Amino acid sequence: MTNENRGLSCEEAQKRLYAGYGNVQVKNQSKSVGQIIAGNIFTYFNFIFAVFTALLVFVRSYVNMTFLPIIVCNTMIGIVQEIRAKRVLDRLTLMNEPKTQVVRSGQMLQVDSEQLVLGDLCVFQAGNQICADAVVEKGSLRVNEALITGEADEVVKNPGDILYSGSFVVSGKGYATLTKVGLSSFAAQLMLEAKASRKNTQTEMMCSLDRLVRIIGIVIIPIGILLFLQQHFVIGSTIQESVVSMIASLVGMIPEGLYLLASIALVVSVMRLGRKKVLVHEMACVETLARVNVLCVDKTGTITENKMSVQEIIPLAKEEEETSLHALIGDVVANLDADNITMQALKDYFDGKSERKAQKVIPFSSQRKYSGVRFEEGLYLIGAPERLLAERYGKYDVQILDKIDKGVRVLVFGRYGEEQHLFEPLAFILVSNPIRRDARETFEYFQKEDVCIKVISGDHPKAAAAVAKKAGIAEADRYIDVSQLSDEELEKAAPVYTVFGRVSPEQKKKLLLALKKAGNVVAMTGDGVNDVLALKEADCSIAMASGSEAASNAAQIVLLDSDFARMPSVVLEGRRVVNNIQRSASLFLVKNLFSMLMTLFTFVAVSKYPLYPTQLSFLGTFTIGTPAFLLAMQPDKSRIEGHFLTNVVLLALPAALTDFILLAVLNVAGNCAGIGHEQLSTMCIMILLAVGMAALIRICMPLDKIRTGICILMASGAVFSVLFLKPLFALYPLSPVWVMVTGILMAAAVPVFAVMCRLVLLQVQRHAKHSKKFRERLGRHFKS
Repeated sequence: MTNENRGLSCEEAQKRLYAGYGNVQVKNQSKSVGQIIAGNIFTYFNFIFAVFTALLVFVRSYVNMTFLPIIVCNTMIGIVQEIRAKRVLDRLTLMNEPKTQVVRSGQMLQVDSEQLVLGDLCVFQAGNQICADAVVEKGSLRVNEALITGEADEVVKNPGDILYSGSFVVSGKGYATLTKVGLSSFAAQLMLEAKASRKNTQTEMMCSLDRLVRIIGIVIIPIGILLFLQQHFVIGSTIQESVVSMIASLVGMIPEGLYLLASIALVVSVMRLGRKKVLVHEMACVETLARVNVLCVDKTGTITENKMSVQEIIPLAKEEEETSLHALIGDVVANLDADNITMQALKDYFDGKSERKAQKVIPFSSQRKYSGVRFEEGLYLIGAPERLLAERYGKYDVQILDKIDKGVRVLVFGRYGEEQHLFEPLAFILVSNPIRRDARETFEYFQKEDVCIKVISGDHPKAAAAVAKKAGIAEADRYIDVSQLSDEELEKAAPVYTVFGRVSPEQKKKLLLALKKAGNVVAMTGDGVNDVLALKEADCSIAMASGSEAASNAAQIVLLDSDFARMPSVVLEGRRVVNNIQRSASLFLVKNLFSMLMTLFTFVAVSKYPLYPTQLSFLGTFTIGTPAFLLAMQPDKSRIEGHFLTNVVLLALPAALTDFILLAVLNVAGNCAGIGHEQLSTMCIMILLAVGMAALIRICMPLDKIRTGICILMASGAVFSVLFLKPLFALYPLSPVWVMVTGILMAAAVPVFAVMCRLVLLQVQRHAKHSKKFRERLGRHFKS
């Protein structure tokens, strides 16, 4: 049995932990090193390349196995980067592990929630998330069980009542004995049941890549079989030649480095954010950040610092002397828990000491907006004027609004006559919290980047608007009190207003749903228990680590130093990743689209496939794989427009069409002239190299020192390989005539490529549903 005053002894707690009665949590564990290695090695396309290798060994065409080192390098890079990211994230997660106050051997300790054991006596107060099922021993709490039951109403928990794990404390303080821990707790059972049927949610980019890889993975099997049969039985090529042609065609279709590129770019971004004291719980939200166009912020803790101070006490009742009024408020405050920053400010101001003991305490509730204490002579309440003054609010509204216009929050203190059901105001208490030092600069950045700011606050809308205006938020004068709005009115108000005041936790959630319903990608920042429901609904949720434990657990991203000025760098990181992956992915898709078109041409023209696998490895190294990985780490602040796969195909299409047209012409001319297959393949790869370099330069626009360096490095590598590594990449000598023809076609590649860019751009401008900004940006890209 647990002693309700001393709790378990430390020795007993250790025994129970070793006996398996610890509070082991159900969570998404990070992969082990072994799982990371296996996940990178045993992939579908690695299996395909293993089959290709076996076939080339079988026909003794070893020179065409140059793709093998590239695949091995890609796999090793993926393993190393993912292990590095795992180590960074594990360290950050350990720093942010939830802690719980527990009584052991009569002493108050703070331990990791996973170190709790069955029978522990825990102390829960406002902001805490209940970490295991428990029974309240003493005290009173108001608990929100929305994450468990779906009901947003706050529930009062008194001695003998059950606290369910996964719920969070809105107000009050209580001692509770843990009755079910770890996997046997209520929340754990729900999570285990949900995990069996839950599908992993993926962002648009990763879904697009998955779909692309899946389609190509299925299509290459019948294409490979048909191509081999045609080459061997129809054209009459040897088995070796037929296998080599088949593999060359299929290697060109496989985007072997594309998925790896996206994964590594996301992993590196998570590591970069980790170094900036930003903990990412879900990697997918890095991409979501890039697409955010509405940012919802809570006033307190986001726009302002997470602390308050009392500015002034204004007596209202003449018979109350200022000294006795000050003492009375101090007595009331001393009996209330510091379960929010406003009450903490009051405790600091009134010293928080009093010998008077309350007969009853009414903890603060975000629903009713007040708290109270009953003494022998009566009930005293402190909270929002419009709630407590009710119909008498008009008598004081000029005085209140005058203070609110200055950005000060007004609380009213008074006595409640329970017989007359009448609240008698005794004083106004003015409190304020300073605006964060970098707030104005941060909001100016978001507005410049076309991200709309919405301020959602539980305070008076005019006070919230005044603070928003000081912080430099545009259209801060467009504010509304949503406390009396219906759900339909709230949905209509969501896109119209900038500042929303007197918002309940449930209304915060509904506001986010309304904004998402309007087609926005919504991010939400918050730090309090009243933000948890909204954080769960946001496309991307960000919490301040200095706020409530419940908010940190609900959010996808946690700012470990609680610095809101980190937000621009977090958003920029998301944009950098998606823009660079989009740009680099188009390089991969050039080869894939061209190979599909060329394979189709080979079927129709009943001719040999014009390239060798080793030549495609040569092309991929200098115009696709290496530059793609280098470009994926470059800065890019542009806002994401359009759909990922559509954008990538549009960027890749001009180069792919140029490759196909020039090689189709050369194939027909070469076959008519009777040129040998080795010489024809050499001419083809030189033309592909010219188009590839033109596409790379276009992708690198606008050129800077790094991008110019990448282009020069790739061109130098290609020239070096052509001069000194001819046998490795199956490059054969050409007669002077065919050297001249090759030179002419390489020179023609640039204007043909420019024409294809213009044609694709015209089609986009005529038919695409993209925004005007995207079309302009695409136009600049193609014209460059």
